[in-house]
Amino acid sequence: MNPAFVVRFRARGPWRIGTDSGTRDRVDRIFHSDALFSAVSHAMSRLGCLDEWLSATAASGAGPAVRLSSLFPCLNEIQFVPPPRSLWPPPPSPKVRWSNASFVPLSVVRSLIAEKPLNDNRWYLDGASGCLMPADPQFRSGPFREALRSHAAVDRVSTSAVEVHRTACLEFSEGGGFWGVVSFADEDARDRWSGPLRTAFRVLADTGLGGERSLGWGRSSDPEFTEGTLPGLILPEPPPEAPPEPAAEGEPEPPPKPAPETAYWLLSLFSPAPQDTVDWQRGCYALTERGGRIDSPRRSGETKKVVRMVEEGSVLLAAAPPTGGVPDVAPDGFPHPVFRCGFALAIPVPFRQGAMS
Repeated sequence: MNPAFVVRFRARGPWRIGTDSGTRDRVDRIFHSDALFSAVSHAMSRLGCLDEWLSATAASGAGPAVRLSSLFPCLNEIQFVPPPRSLWPPPPSPKVRWSNASFVPLSVVRSLIAEKPLNDNRWYLDGASGCLMPADPQFRSGPFREALRSHAAVDRVSTSAVEVHRTACLEFSEGGGFWGVVSFADEDARDRWSGPLRTAFRVLADTGLGGERSLGWGRSSDPEFTEGTLPGLILPEPPPEAPPEPAAEGEPEPPPKPAPETAYWLLSLFSPAPQDTVDWQRGCYALTERGGRIDSPRRSGETKKVVRMVEEGSVLLAAAPPTGGVPDVAPDGFPHPVFRCGFALAIPVPFRQGAMS
């Protein structure tokens, strides 16, 4: 078990999370772990401990002291996640189109792992957010919806030229926001970095996460923190199963149920490192390309190298928990490295070959 904490951001206005395409009229619904690492690193720079932070994470040869998940939607106390691809969707239902859900509550993942069927009378799909919602009158909508905000650029010299453009954003329901997980390598790492990380998250809540921060977007109330350990913060230990009833006299004992293989459910983007022993012929995973531009005092705005990464919600089979790496995505000749954080924050889950994916 690793020391960890959950952080929640309750939104105080629109958020803009740029998509891989870079178009202004589209918005992403996950604040990816590589972007969060970058934002935390900028906050650490303002706190005066950037070099030590990078030495403990991106430049550490002994493995990172801290791992960050991506940020996923939340509404009040419901935490949504991309469901494990090896366990989703469940069998078809005439009432709920399970396969259209991008995010499900953690309680649903726990039911899937325990092989408990989902009651389609208890759930509905919120199309605006892609979240599977409880069929409860208090949850009439999902945590957010996509919207387009109009803006106008005015020529300040002649005041005769005006360019109107629209920018996509997420508008939140009351109590809506994002949540994520911070995992520490050990107790010493927690003692060293828990305080600075909480301060960095408070800085980011005040200054904003994502795009259009100059308009006040991306801000949230004071972050909320929940201490614990992994994987218990995500998937608590199930109660012990009752022993099977003995067979009747004269009947053979039923064969023991084989234990499923252990797989690793990603809550972050993942960039494989040379030491990772992932079986790429099996598992259930998807890839995405990550690019973007550099935000640096030196030659800011240059294009980063594009890398392929494994998406959140993927389930990987490996001989050991995946580690991940941080490729340098700076263009050739750039004066300093630019890290694309691909450390894996993965939760062990049972792997079932028969699951739909």
